[in-house]
Amino acid sequence: MKSGFVALAGKPNVGKSTLINGIMKRKVVIVSDKPQTTRNRINCILTGKDFQIVFTDTPGIHRPLHRLGEYMVKIAIRAMQGVDLILFVVDATEGFGKPETYVARYIEETKISTILVVNKIDLLKDKKEACQKIEAMAETHTSQIVDSIYVSAVTGENLELLLQKILDKLPEGPQFYPEDMVTDRPLEFMVAELIREKIFNLTSQEVPHSTGVGVDALEERENGVVYILATIYVERDSQKGIIIGKGGRMIKEIGMMARKEIEFLLGKKVFLELRVKTKDKWRNRDGIILTTLGLRSDLG
Repeated sequence: MKSGFVALAGKPNVGKSTLINGIMKRKVVIVSDKPQTTRNRINCILTGKDFQIVFTDTPGIHRPLHRLGEYMVKIAIRAMQGVDLILFVVDATEGFGKPETYVARYIEETKISTILVVNKIDLLKDKKEACQKIEAMAETHTSQIVDSIYVSAVTGENLELLLQKILDKLPEGPQFYPEDMVTDRPLEFMVAELIREKIFNLTSQEVPHSTGVGVDALEERENGVVYILATIYVERDSQKGIIIGKGGRMIKEIGMMARKEIEFLLGKKVFLELRVKTKDKWRNRDGIILTTLGLRSDLG
């Protein structure tokens, strides 16, 4: 049996989470078209007849502007340590620039074999020329690139080939997790992520980045309905107003969309109660970042 840990690395919004969902052929991690959607380290487990791959989804590596950003970068860098393989994901439409050089520096320090994954090729007219330029630049900054591939996480192009390339590089080893397990994250975390995804998809500008979600209660009641109480944290009262919306329309839509996905996840009826709290500059407050939002374990 082949098995191992594979970390994805790249700048924000290159499609790492979409790539994992594409390889897994199911939604395991949240996605949006906004950068820095992923904040935590999430292990996603793909088990086949004779293999088990543990993909580690990480926040995009960037130059942080606040404490939350600092923790996100630390999480991404630490997630690359001790893995069997790194996937260096680059956006084909944006090429290889300073942000990619910044990421490559951290990958280089790991000394771990790396596959260059050029994503979003479905958005290019001349795929070969653009991707070859990225590949040439990457190889000048990352000496441990052992293979490269051009893919589209959205259309699925070359994802099966990428999976085979990963398996070729992984060692023989044990099965780390039960075969029916797809993530090592607790249910409360998954619920919070689904709520946060809806906020990212329904709001704009600084609002989604200024929000955090904590699950305060999750219990199955006697009638079989799962009761969930979650708090959405924002930094300013004006953001609270946007999240609630006129006549409570926005919070209702966030709740409705999140509840549907949570019910699909659990296979049970869900009563989801959402509340919104203003916590001034919470992205610079360790207590909320590490405890309420659960980033402390990611830094271990």
